[in-house]
Amino acid sequence: MVNIDEKAIGEVLTRGVEQILPDKEGLKKLLMSGKQIKLYCGYDPTASSLHIGNAISIKKLSEFQKLGHKVIFLIGDFTTLIGDPTDKSAVRPKLTKEKIEENFKNYQKEASVFLNFEGENPAEVLFNSEWSDKVGFRDLIELSSNFTVQQMIQRDMFQKRIEDKKPIYLHEFLYPLAQAYDSVAMDVDLEIGGNDQMFNMMRGRDLQKIINNREKFVLTVKLLADDGGKKMGKSEGNAVFLNQTPEDVYGAIMSWPDGFIANTYELITDKPMGEIEEIRKQIKDGLVNPRDLKMKLAYEIVKIFHNEEKAKIAQETFVEQFQKRGVPENIAEIKIQSSKIVDVLIEVDFVSSKSEAKRKIDEGAVQIDGEKITDINYKFDFKEGQSKILKLGRKIIKICQ
Repeated sequence: MVNIDEKAIGEVLTRGVEQILPDKEGLKKLLMSGKQIKLYCGYDPTASSLHIGNAISIKKLSEFQKLGHKVIFLIGDFTTLIGDPTDKSAVRPKLTKEKIEENFKNYQKEASVFLNFEGENPAEVLFNSEWSDKVGFRDLIELSSNFTVQQMIQRDMFQKRIEDKKPIYLHEFLYPLAQAYDSVAMDVDLEIGGNDQMFNMMRGRDLQKIINNREKFVLTVKLLADDGGKKMGKSEGNAVFLNQTPEDVYGAIMSWPDGFIANTYELITDKPMGEIEEIRKQIKDGLVNPRDLKMKLAYEIVKIFHNEEKAKIAQETFVEQFQKRGVPENIAEIKIQSSKIVDVLIEVDFVSSKSEAKRKIDEGAVQIDGEKITDINYKFDFKEGQSKILKLGRKIIKICQ
């Protein structure tokens, strides 16, 4: 039974959504018609676990599933052999078929946190090697005749490589074609993906029109990033993988910049948007300690991907290890003059130069109240009567202004 409640559909098409092409109203009209649509998102098994960034699109798939629509969880075992060049300044290293199969063995279990693979309307797991392995050279030529070199080369990362005089390999042009063919082979109504996948998904829309003579909508979800646009993901080296221990997930989230807090609530949890906007406002106006909000967020994320009991243990472990351990009872307190972290480290004699301070921050060696600081531009903002614990290796001190 397809749910055509306008409010529910509106929430699905708005929350965490970056763009809907060719237009949001067209997709809304299709959903309101009561027709069960077929949609998918593809996941290339380039790592042995999915990560929280992947969970954003998986959650969006689950929202459509709850409306009664047919969801396909596509594992890109064929496309992984090519390697998506998205946001890459150099060609991706190739993976063996054996390594790819090893990587995706737990993907369905991890995705089941959001998706239901059983019951009356189960999500279906497909592998794009099922059809792409059957494409012959003659077929490939025929498919590639639907696109131009100019279309492919307009991608930002290719333009950057040309500018830097770095090579672009022919097989990298074939990745968007292979992903586009997925839409045709499954004959879908909608594809979901991160906004960094827009180019690839639009090629699928083109091919669906040409070969199957019908529309395919494209919905891009927001990428998990802070307010300044710094992304969370494998390429950035700060991804949180779903196979990590509850303690590691909790600790990793506590190390994120404050700008991730409200965005993560929007993209991963079911917290009402009104409450999330209030959190965003409180952080901006300095009405709340972001650390407290981050602890609540870390607890919520661990609860989602593990369970509440493990979330409690992870929080207790964090408090014990990072907020209590190693902090002397009668710690010295210094009133600082600077507000920039780099200057403060020099001021309290933790380092001898700005270059050393920046290096220690980049190494993740600096902590404030148990949280790792990774931003060299971090500034202290003390409320009246407030102090903070600054730590670098074995050096530890209480500071105030």
